[in-house]
Amino acid sequence: MDLRIFTEPQQGADYDTLLKVARATEELGFDAFFRSDHYLRMGPGDGLPGPTDAWITLAGLARETRRIRLGTLMTAGTFRLPGVLAIQVAQVDQMSGGRIELGLGAGWFEEEHTAYGIPFPKEKFGRLEEQLAIVTGLWETEVGKTFSYEGKHYRLADSPALPKPAQRKIPVLVGGHGATRTPRLAARYADEFNIPFASLEDTERQFGRVRAAAEEAGRPAGDLVYSNALVVCVGKDDAEVARRAAAIGRDVEELKANGLAGSPAEVADKLGRYAAVGSSRVYLQVLDLDDLDHLELISAQVAPQLG
Repeated sequence: MDLRIFTEPQQGADYDTLLKVARATEELGFDAFFRSDHYLRMGPGDGLPGPTDAWITLAGLARETRRIRLGTLMTAGTFRLPGVLAIQVAQVDQMSGGRIELGLGAGWFEEEHTAYGIPFPKEKFGRLEEQLAIVTGLWETEVGKTFSYEGKHYRLADSPALPKPAQRKIPVLVGGHGATRTPRLAARYADEFNIPFASLEDTERQFGRVRAAAEEAGRPAGDLVYSNALVVCVGKDDAEVARRAAAIGRDVEELKANGLAGSPAEVADKLGRYAAVGSSRVYLQVLDLDDLDHLELISAQVAPQLG
């Protein structure tokens, strides 16, 4: 199972903090560093030092890391026009030497749009579908040819479809809990399907929907990577678990029920249960970005148990 580090910088983290976490991610053998794409803190707190932009952050990290994959869970489709996003992501992929992945979602947090003057359309899912078609279409267009698109929300005419990413194909992630439209969208456009903060039962059910949608679309279900995103809180003993839970304002029992919490053995066992329902990759949501010892413990005592 691949273990990836997933951060939520809108809760209070500057670039230097994210760089420290990304470097630790690389040094400790994790597969990737991902971040959310939000401009406003969720829950109580002053939000200092303020938000960082996802793709500016990843551009910096692309030059300051060497091995790890870099990406978003999820870039908000409401924040960027699809043509501009295709340019941004392709450029950062070039800057990284071909290590970028794009998680793209519809956008949902209305308050951050209001706070920063970003339009928040009522019809977001249709926009997301068009964005996925445009971004992937631009990247797939052969050099020397042009790309055009006529949709309800976006129109592109004779685009040179440049620049191209360093990778032949940037992996695209689609995710969510939707029972019908989300699986169909993943089956059509995604290389990976991610379900965030879901129980084992909900995970198995949603993976089944995506597999069925892929087969219905004439695509082998095994073409996709199936992944989870779960909050993590590991400790060498009960006292350390409790300390880490308190630091992020969460209850230990709630974390054990809804995330990955407890001793290294407990967390490895639960990861094994997610693997049993089809998950081959887990994004570990790390909420205390100053606690690099937490990452070291996971790397040293959880990852080796996964085989």
